[in-house]
Amino acid sequence: MRGKITVKDRVLLILEENKGSTISGEALAKALNVSRAAVWKAMKQLQEEGYEISASTNRGYCLDLNSDVLSMQGIASYVRATPQPRIIVYETIDSTNKLAKSLAVEGALHGTCVAANMQTEGRGRLGRSFFSPPQSGIYLSIILRPEIDISKATLITTMASVATSTAISDVCGIETDIKWVNDLYFRDKKVCGILTEAVTNFETGKIDSIVVGIGINCAPPNCDLPDEIKDIYGFIPGGFSYSRNQLTAEVISRVMEFCSSIEDGDYSFIEEYHRRSMIIGNKINIFKGGLNHDPIKATAIDIDKFGGLIVKYENGKTETLTSGEVSIRPVP
Repeated sequence: MRGKITVKDRVLLILEENKGSTISGEALAKALNVSRAAVWKAMKQLQEEGYEISASTNRGYCLDLNSDVLSMQGIASYVRATPQPRIIVYETIDSTNKLAKSLAVEGALHGTCVAANMQTEGRGRLGRSFFSPPQSGIYLSIILRPEIDISKATLITTMASVATSTAISDVCGIETDIKWVNDLYFRDKKVCGILTEAVTNFETGKIDSIVVGIGINCAPPNCDLPDEIKDIYGFIPGGFSYSRNQLTAEVISRVMEFCSSIEDGDYSFIEEYHRRSMIIGNKINIFKGGLNHDPIKATAIDIDKFGGLIVKYENGKTETLTSGEVSIRPVP
């Protein structure tokens, strides 16, 4: 959503900030310095776009508490970050990460967010695609410009995992597990994937920008699952008993908060990452060159202070991994 802020946009922001409460058309017109007719026209447009807005004579308009259309105004009404980040929302986009990277190159500010209700070319790790059907998930990319050197880049992925997992806990009321390095699982099914892509300055040793892409499965899709994910695809239970706008905003707020703590040298979120880890102590397969390569057997020992995975191989040697793919080996 870019360009001039319309009456519809301003009306929606007020409705989202007062969700569940009735506001008179006269009060809206006065607050926005527009005519009652302009307010009525904006309401009709919003209803046509799927917003559940009730209208009653002599009382006014009310955005239903169960209305859950992903929007800039809906997200902004919940975001706690200061200053308020720029939020761009699309109904459909090829890839939020792709656009966010372009915006980062153009100089987009720290905290700029791109969200979508659907992706046609969603991107996952190691060149894989990310299944992004409409009306069932959150697809979000956040541009970060942290003042840290390249050696600490792994911390960004680690903190994004903790930020998203704790946001889901607070907004949706469920506890998710983290599979190193950046997948969230609920009851052994994947409910969230995170992809971080960085642009670095090798002369200064600093990170120019990082795009954190977060895809959350919020409900069963209204279409068939691709064969390759049928066995692992999961979603947050509850049937949208929470607001996707609120969950998106909470993820944004926590990512911004944790990013600031990294800049200050505070890595205390690693403790939460450790607590939520689903692989520490388990026997695992390591795919250093991707899933097409033969796995290396090892045991996950611990997470280091920078988010690296400490593993012990069958020959007794230990190593700290900062990238790659792992899977938990099935129990015989």
